[in-house]
Amino acid sequence: MNGGREGIEESVMMNLDGRGEKLVYMWGYLPGALPQRSPLLSPVVVRLPQSSTAGSSWKDVCGGGCGFALAISDSGKLITWGSTDDLGQSYITAGKHGEIPEPFPLPTEASIIRAAAGWAHCVAVTENGEVYTWGWKECVPSGKVFGDPSLGLSSEKDVVERQSSFSIDHVSPRSQGSRTGSGAASDSEGKGGEETAKRRRTSSGKQGVESSSSGDESLSALPCLVTLHPGVRIATVAAGGRHTLALSDIGQVWGWGYGGEGQLGLGSRIRMVSSPHPVPCTDSSSLGKDRTMAFSRGSMGSEGHSFRVPGTYVKGIACGGRHSAVITDAGALLTFGWGLYGQCGQGSTDDELSPTCVSSLLGIRIEGVAAGLWHTVCISADGDVYAFGGNQFGQLGTGSDQAETIPRLLDASSLENVHAKVVSCGARHTAVISDEGKVFCWGWNKYGQLGLGDVIDRNIPSQVSVDGCVPKNVACGWWHTLLLTEAESPT
Repeated sequence: MNGGREGIEESVMMNLDGRGEKLVYMWGYLPGALPQRSPLLSPVVVRLPQSSTAGSSWKDVCGGGCGFALAISDSGKLITWGSTDDLGQSYITAGKHGEIPEPFPLPTEASIIRAAAGWAHCVAVTENGEVYTWGWKECVPSGKVFGDPSLGLSSEKDVVERQSSFSIDHVSPRSQGSRTGSGAASDSEGKGGEETAKRRRTSSGKQGVESSSSGDESLSALPCLVTLHPGVRIATVAAGGRHTLALSDIGQVWGWGYGGEGQLGLGSRIRMVSSPHPVPCTDSSSLGKDRTMAFSRGSMGSEGHSFRVPGTYVKGIACGGRHSAVITDAGALLTFGWGLYGQCGQGSTDDELSPTCVSSLLGIRIEGVAAGLWHTVCISADGDVYAFGGNQFGQLGTGSDQAETIPRLLDASSLENVHAKVVSCGARHTAVISDEGKVFCWGWNKYGQLGLGDVIDRNIPSQVSVDGCVPKNVACGWWHTLLLTEAESPT
């Protein structure tokens, strides 16, 4: 599996190996950073704090969930900013850092190499392949949690085990889940989380965070070291609305959290997975009896013909609001989860409960994928951009607001002769970096998250002006976008 490891490390380190000075630009809106200000409508440089622990430069950007930003410094510290100061959910998830970026206090001295944020939870990977996660407790698996002494909590305690690792809804596996009960669930992610976020407040007691709303609302958890099988080293992570995927250095996908629409790819409507479980994506990555489950549906094309999933390991992962996507080493795209808007790209609005090849892309080598609340965007080895799913705000970039249930090649004139290489999706917007060093954004722009100088939505890719630097990576949050750049070499 050495080839698998090398392929994964190469893909997750893509574009981050330059040696010039790194700068981070931000545009859009963060409630805690800009409480009394207008959104940032154009790119603005974000400065690292001048402290010995923060580091001297930026290393990567990681987006941020519902109202905060995440990035990594060259010293391996996770840097957060923009969380609100009203003791709401983002305060717990990102710390009371407001406008000033500060290191987030994780209980490890190891460098952070990857991080991601969902609706109200975060997950980070260390250089040792360990995973820490925190935030909304529903998203935090059973494991070892590290308390904050200032809150009067013990420095270390075991998270209470749930009664069962799985809680399964007995729903027809191929029913259109979003119309059989799951769609009736809270769509607070779909509304940006504004209403629900307002209902979440921190308890003044010593028990951490407590919800003031209905009893089924989850508590929030402090950073937890995720318990993985012995020898498993994680290379990168992805965070969805209420679920998490982790990719090991040998190409195995692990998932946990909420799976009611199939976003954990385990073949059933599993409402809660409280410990990491392998997600069977390819023949060699399937384990034991899971192999039959994976290939009874996961290898079916849209016409129902069975075929072997191209590839032997997974090299890329993405989580949307309630769906997921993975890329195999052979460039095949597999999707699973909620399908109401066509975000699984299977030509229907059915949920996909197991990883399923996007058959219309077979023969096209997919190199990158990103997922938003209701849409998915991927890029091919040839630099083409394909989009599918919900399109209410133009987030697909097709020139209309019509949803697409199968991948559609973007043919906008702005992308002519452009070779896309990096893609990221926010809740309802999309960003791409090209080989030529251009940045394009499209979709929802109510808070300036497209960086185009206004608050007008765009339904075609539109270039963002960032001069004097070379874009290296882009990461979208709910209402904002982060861009990692490198200073241009003097000519």
